[in-house]
Amino acid sequence: MQDKLSREEVLHVLDLARLEANDEEIEKYRRELKVMIDEIDKIKELDDFDEDLLIAPWVNNASYRSDIEIKNGDILKNVPNKKGNFIAVDVEVLKDE
Repeated sequence: MQDKLSREEVLHVLDLARLEANDEEIEKYRRELKVMIDEIDKIKELDDFDEDLLIAPWVNNASYRSDIEIKNGDILKNVPNKKGNFIAVDVEVLKDE
């Protein structure tokens, strides 16, 4: 297993981010980016991972303003894509932006 990315891969990432780095920083990024990619790959290996519906891992304790009355239907009325009471987000669209 490779423990670093190639220098060209790191330079490509730096170019995409419009960043510059010296040789010492590139070496550091080669190791650190590989660690991050390995962690992301662990998530991809999960059997129960469902890309269709991702729900935040906390209890919804948000509250609306007390001086105005808001109904859930009012909030979701102009949302173009929803699933039940949730706003649906197309992951492929986000990747293209």
